[in-house]
Amino acid sequence: MTDTPDVALRPLAVVTGASSGIGFELARQFAQNGFDVLVNSEDPGLEEAARELGATGAGVMLCQADLSTYEGVERLYAQIVGTGRPVEALALNAGIGAGGAFVDIDLDKHFELIDLNVRGTVHLAKRVLTDMVARNGGKVLFTSSIASTMPGSFQATYNASKSFIQSLAEALQNELKDTEVTVTSLMPGPTETNFFHRADMDDTMVGTSKKDDPAQVAEQGFKALMAGKNRAVGGGVKTKVQELGAKVMPDALKAQMHRGMAEPGTGKD
Repeated sequence: MTDTPDVALRPLAVVTGASSGIGFELARQFAQNGFDVLVNSEDPGLEEAARELGATGAGVMLCQADLSTYEGVERLYAQIVGTGRPVEALALNAGIGAGGAFVDIDLDKHFELIDLNVRGTVHLAKRVLTDMVARNGGKVLFTSSIASTMPGSFQATYNASKSFIQSLAEALQNELKDTEVTVTSLMPGPTETNFFHRADMDDTMVGTSKKDDPAQVAEQGFKALMAGKNRAVGGGVKTKVQELGAKVMPDALKAQMHRGMAEPGTGKD
C-alpha cells in the first residue's frame, strides 16, 4: 500500500502488533486523526488490516516482520528509515502471553515471549528513540498492562515482562523530562482480543469473563499519548478499580487473586 498524495502534510506513526486487537485499534486512531501509519505484525492478517486502515484516507505502509528476532526488528527499522520521514509517534504494542503453570510451559515458549515482549520492545525503542532525541521531538506509547502491577500466578512470565515494560517506560519518562520527547504507558486490563486464546487461557476465569472493548482502550491510549501524559489505565471502571486496588494490596494477596483468574480450569461454563 502507498502513501496518499498529500504525504508531506501528514505525520507518520508506527504501530507494532497492528493486525488485530488493541494494536489495530491504535492504528485506526492514528489513521482517523491525521496520521499516515506504518503497521507491523508477523500475522498474515496484517494485509487485511492495512486495507481497512487505508479506507480512512490515511497513507498506509506495512511491514510483516517477527519482532521477537533481531533481524525482524532491524527489517522494520530499515523500512522506517527508508520512508525518509521522522516518526512522530511510535506505539510499541506487539506482545504475546503464555498461560499455565510455569513448569508446564515449554522453555521455548518462555523465551519467545521474552524475546518479543521485552527484547524486541527494547530493541525498537532504542532505535527510534535515539532518532527522536536527536531531533528533540516525538511520542512513544508502550502497551504495558494492569498485569504489570501484580505477580502473575499461572501467567508468570507474561506479568514479569509487563512489569519490565512499565518500569522501562517510567524510567524513560524521567530521563527525557527535559526534552520534547514524551513517553506514555498504556495499562489495559483484560481486553476482548485474541490474546487469551493464543495464550492457551480459554479455560480460565479471565479467559471466559467479560472484557473491555479494544477500541475504547486504544482511544484512551491515543488521547493520553497526544496529551503527553505518563500513563493511561485502559478500559472501564472494573479495570480502574483493579489498578487502584493493586496499589494497596500486598503482593502475596495479589498473587492469590491472580491465581483465581488465571489458573487453568477456573473458567465459567
